[in-house]
Amino acid sequence: MPDAGPLALGRIRPLGRFWRSARGFWHGPTARLAWSLIALLAVVTVLQVVVQYRLNVWNRDFFNALEFRNGAAIWRQSQLLLVFAALSIGLAVIAVWGRMTFQRSWRAWVSRHLIAAWLGDERYRRIDLWNGEHQNAEYRIAEDARLATDAPIDLVVGLLASVLTAATFVVVLWQVGGSLDVEVLGIGLSIPGYLVVAAIAYAILTTGTMMVVGRHLIGVIESKNQAESQLKYVFADLRQRTGASPSAADVEATTAEAGSALGHVIGKWRLLAFQHMRTTYVSHGNTLLAPLVGLILCVPHYIAGTMLLGDVTQAAAAFFAVQGAFNWLIDNFPRLAECLSSANRVGNLLMAFDRLAPDERGTVQHGPAQHGPAQHGPAQHGPVQQGPVQYGER
Repeated sequence: MPDAGPLALGRIRPLGRFWRSARGFWHGPTARLAWSLIALLAVVTVLQVVVQYRLNVWNRDFFNALEFRNGAAIWRQSQLLLVFAALSIGLAVIAVWGRMTFQRSWRAWVSRHLIAAWLGDERYRRIDLWNGEHQNAEYRIAEDARLATDAPIDLVVGLLASVLTAATFVVVLWQVGGSLDVEVLGIGLSIPGYLVVAAIAYAILTTGTMMVVGRHLIGVIESKNQAESQLKYVFADLRQRTGASPSAADVEATTAEAGSALGHVIGKWRLLAFQHMRTTYVSHGNTLLAPLVGLILCVPHYIAGTMLLGDVTQAAAAFFAVQGAFNWLIDNFPRLAECLSSANRVGNLLMAFDRLAPDERGTVQHGPAQHGPAQHGPAQHGPVQQGPVQYGER
């Protein structure tokens, strides 16, 4: 491994540092478990989309049977519904088991490596000599490691499902909707695949609106998480400084400092509430309107007799499925922000461990003892270390 001094370490992005450590779960003794769970989740996701597509076709057949008052067909479709429901429920249960097993196993692997690095060479004592985002290491290991390994699994599986759903139901919309003949300024036009065009236009409108309305959401979540972490650190630091028998002056100072940190947290939560209120206008409105928009777009064909009732309901359900797939990023904005924020803080902790690694002469890097609120920025260093230990890498 090439040597890297403090300047090189300072260039390592915390998110990259976290991933370089966390990806070790896919190597070594845990590799078989990791890749097996990935394969299971991928297969289950594909099968769920297949069942969703078959239920979409069932919608068409069932409502066509209703329109023609075909009792035998209605009974047959009712029996099929039980089969599809059982398959969907079974796949959902397997998916939950697979995701949670993956999350639990990955978190355990990452946490064990963090704990080993924290306890090794008494870093748990010396790391508190520095100010920075690595402070309150216990919270980083217990909470941030959980969030950083929990959300990615759900996000990746959800993204895969959204891509497959969009690809599948765009084809359904194209086939069911066909073309639409309209007249503009006395000129007759034919719009091929008009339901697909409408779905894409509607998704661009809703996604663009959400991006504008919620453009500050990730930053607000990041600052809220940092304020929460800082509050925990203030409490832990104050407990150590006041001792078992604090004086009246110590109690007064402690109360003021804790109150200030708490007020900062509450202020961040207020900003977060305003952001969620703004985004709810778009998200809730889309939930209400998307199914209706799909139905309304099918009205011209239904009135003209070129679409049956079952085709209308199938197209409306496909339109709603496409909207849900296209809006994956918007729906997962808060979760993505939480994940990136936690991974960033775990990465900062790992970088602090790297700076505390002993060099070949047996000396250890350390900064001067400091007290007070954590300050962001590069930590102060002693002698340049030779070849920092990279914890959790394979």
